[in-house]
Amino acid sequence: MHERGEPSRALLRLAGVQEQVVTREQALGLDLSRHTLDRLVRQGLWQRLTPGVFVTHSGQVAWASLAWAGVLLGGEGSRLGNRSAAYAGRLVDVAPDPVEVFVPHDVIARDRPRWVFVRERPGARNPRTTGSPPRTLAADTVLDLCESASPRTVEDLVTNAVQRRLTTPKQILRALSVRGRHSCRLLLVELLSDVDEGAESPLELRYLRRVERPHALPPGVRQRPSADRGALRDVLYEKYRFVVELDGRKGHEGAGRFRDMRRDNTALLADLSTVRYGFGDVAGSPCEVAWEVAQLLMRRGWPGPFRRCPRCPPGTGKF
Repeated sequence: MHERGEPSRALLRLAGVQEQVVTREQALGLDLSRHTLDRLVRQGLWQRLTPGVFVTHSGQVAWASLAWAGVLLGGEGSRLGNRSAAYAGRLVDVAPDPVEVFVPHDVIARDRPRWVFVRERPGARNPRTTGSPPRTLAADTVLDLCESASPRTVEDLVTNAVQRRLTTPKQILRALSVRGRHSCRLLLVELLSDVDEGAESPLELRYLRRVERPHALPPGVRQRPSADRGALRDVLYEKYRFVVELDGRKGHEGAGRFRDMRRDNTALLADLSTVRYGFGDVAGSPCEVAWEVAQLLMRRGWPGPFRRCPRCPPGTGKF
């Protein structure tokens, strides 16, 4: 066979699909000689990521390349899992180190400095994959990260996944239904029901679960478009022409403050009273927020009654 002195077009196309990563077997199988492969590494044109796996350039190695290398090291049937699947799928924003790779249950893969391999139990997750490199489906990824997580983390993961349009509450519930056990099953079922009703952010979820419901406030309508379709009302008490806007941002500078002003002005033109609360209000003083909202609703015709919850400080709910 003629010895190729440079990578073939087919090999370069494959490398392009795999974030510029190829294995020794792939390179040799696409007609690159061992001598040329060694020369490319020796001259610094290619880099050896780990024995048998190469990146086809001399620059900084991207996380996506490390992810592809992990899947190739895992072999057939492997895929990104846990936080690596979450990062590749935009569920979390911080790249994990090392890369976590799920491999079939009958495969034994040795951990390396930049890669950890986890053997998957058959039937634990949907066998389908998504993305490049392949990863677990978003619903399964959410459930994996929620396992043994704090309630606050579970709230964040579920709302992020739905708000970013990565999956739906029904898809997560369906994935949960086929799992034999999950440490946060009851919390997930409750949260997913609330998110399905329209609570899109962790702050909206906290308002619903810690302000509105425990104090018997009338149920608000979530994410209702304004009359001009220019804004979404976080919580609209339509019968009482009253809006609660929730803002988890730190500060309200520049364009953000201007958008808030326009949204409030539009509400005023529609004869809607508006109050605005941040995360510190809802998380730190939910009972005080509830009593304040209750009084404002009563001024607009809500008959009550306001219900004190077990956490209410003395004096809450008294005129």
